[in-house]
Amino acid sequence: MSSREVLGGAAALAAVATLLVLGWSPGTTADPQVPCYFIFGDSLVDNGNNNNMASLAVANYPPYGIDFDGGPNGRFTNGLTTVDVIAQLLGFDDFIPPYISTRGQALLSGANFASAAAGIREETGRQLGGRIPFGGQLQNYQSAVAEMVSLLGDEDSAANYLSKCIFSVGMGSNDYLNNYFMPAFYSTGQQYTPEQFADVLLQQYSEQLRTLYNYGARKVAVIGVGQVGCSPNELAQHSPNGVTCVEEINSAIRIFNAKVIGLVDQFNTLDGAHFIYVNGYGIFEDILNDAGSYGLSVTNRGCCGVGRNNGQITCLPYQAPCPNRGEYLFFDAFHPTEAANVVIGRRSYRAESPSDAYPMDISSLAQV
Repeated sequence: MSSREVLGGAAALAAVATLLVLGWSPGTTADPQVPCYFIFGDSLVDNGNNNNMASLAVANYPPYGIDFDGGPNGRFTNGLTTVDVIAQLLGFDDFIPPYISTRGQALLSGANFASAAAGIREETGRQLGGRIPFGGQLQNYQSAVAEMVSLLGDEDSAANYLSKCIFSVGMGSNDYLNNYFMPAFYSTGQQYTPEQFADVLLQQYSEQLRTLYNYGARKVAVIGVGQVGCSPNELAQHSPNGVTCVEEINSAIRIFNAKVIGLVDQFNTLDGAHFIYVNGYGIFEDILNDAGSYGLSVTNRGCCGVGRNNGQITCLPYQAPCPNRGEYLFFDAFHPTEAANVVIGRRSYRAESPSDAYPMDISSLAQV
């Protein structure tokens, strides 16, 4: 048996194991809870939109995708992302495909518009090269809506259809990681206090989410920014012991997240709007504080990568990752492993703590 067959078999077994964890059993077939799922975000959920760009923000090479059936695909992890898990829990038979390869009838099930290195701000991530900022993702979505209007016959039919779909938006991480806290490339850290920067981001974010609403989005899950200050990259650069999270970064993110909750309240005053906040920061904090209960034993270093904490450079092409990936919180310098993504995805879908989602979780949003 060839090494490729062995790896393929391992990936298949890993995929089945994950499905069983999610509650799937052979022979399970049912219509999804919503007709479509549209995804906006950055490298945490990008599944291939950056693959053909002139960009450093790509992951279509091994060891990325080592546990994914089919191998490397553009996902910045070893297996499933959080939105893959959410799509499964919503009852979709297939993962939501990247917009770059989705046109026509396929759009009626949704599309993933996410792009690694993307931010709320246009300039965020520019030092990495090609990427699609949130504004560009919205332009792509508007093109998709125009196509759906043609498919469904008229604007009213499309609006009615889209009102039943789930939309998830996870933006802001790169505005801190690849902008505000990167003074060598950006001046925002000198221009604004953390409070001011959060306000500037929120003003633009509000306008962008209003565009999404104006183009039919009614059930919208806004994902809070996670604990960026606990990533192996930030630990490698700024933590004295390589373990203690960088509070300067995390405190700035908490300010932003608190304002996003206020934004959700504002949007819920609009006609037909059902916006929710998923507490990505709090869910991640719970995992970090009680890693053992989730089967995780390594929380401060990447499963692959280079330098201190395996966090100074992301996984190199064909680099051998750690064999015990299920015990690692992070796959590389920035991105969680599939093991962590399964937990985050499950708690986003169905809250396990009252603080996981506000005012409801995704499973409840699907039923509205």
